[in-house]
Amino acid sequence: MAGPMRIRAAASDGVTEVRILMSHPMETGQRRDSSGELIPAHYITELTAKHNDKVVLTSYMGPSVSTNPYLAFKFNGGASGDTIQVSWVDNKGESRTDDVQIR
Repeated sequence: MAGPMRIRAAASDGVTEVRILMSHPMETGQRRDSSGELIPAHYITELTAKHNDKVVLTSYMGPSVSTNPYLAFKFNGGASGDTIQVSWVDNKGESRTDDVQIR
């Protein structure tokens, strides 16, 4: 299972910038281990970011995204103390949700 996401969110002049570092192996299913066996595919398929329970970003990913993906985006609105919640689901049905307050 992947570890927690590192999320930073800051508001300035009516625009909120969110930066996310996800801990996930993001295996393509095409790489082999030391014994020559294929490593099964394991990657994030969908990521959703919410600001106070309103979806501000939905991202669909695939096996070509690198290990421990980084994503940054901006949206209009948001104020110090508001909550940003980020969730992802992977191709094995695993999921993770973390949240942070905007500073």
